[in-house]
Amino acid sequence: MPDKKQEVSKISKLSPQSLGRVWIVCDYPILALALQEILKPEAQVYEGRDIPAGTSLSCVVFCPNGVEDVAKEVRRIHTLSSGAPVVIFGLRVDLSLARAGLQAGARGFIHAGMQPAQIIRALSLATRGQVVVPRELLKDLVVGEEEADLSALTPRQQQILRLVAEGLTNSQIAERLYLSEFTIKQHLRSAYKALKVKNRTEAARLIRQSSLNLI
Repeated sequence: MPDKKQEVSKISKLSPQSLGRVWIVCDYPILALALQEILKPEAQVYEGRDIPAGTSLSCVVFCPNGVEDVAKEVRRIHTLSSGAPVVIFGLRVDLSLARAGLQAGARGFIHAGMQPAQIIRALSLATRGQVVVPRELLKDLVVGEEEADLSALTPRQQQILRLVAEGLTNSQIAERLYLSEFTIKQHLRSAYKALKVKNRTEAARLIRQSSLNLI
């Protein structure tokens, strides 16, 4: 079992900077170390599989070991981090990994071939609730899908769907917006009809697509 002092030492001693507190979940020690060095000037960084209780995070960088179980791990991280935005980090430009991560509720995809400034900018956008992807992946990510016409939605429907896209349940959305769960369901039904989709998964995908930020 890790020594408690060793766990504490994983927390950057720097005061919070522009990125706040960032949790790195990575099975590649060298890559995890490189990410810490990149982020230290702009964030308080924690690295490890499990996060200490009570830690308030602004963002999570997750380095999956392949596409398998990405969705399951993204959900686990969301739960442990109280819904902090998750950004997938790949060893290279990887369409299948990016797609799997975004469909699971991640807020973006970055990779080891990017410049440090690009990585920091991407995480900064993610902490503000935006979705980020490399330019070279945009065409492949949206090919075959129609662009979402958000003008067909009311402001409240857009607000609710963006929370759905972040992975919140109807109950969590109702609590955040001070509405009843029944009201949330009614808004969602109307939104699905306006967007011509069948369920929250399809609606969330369109919302994420419409809010992509290129990096």
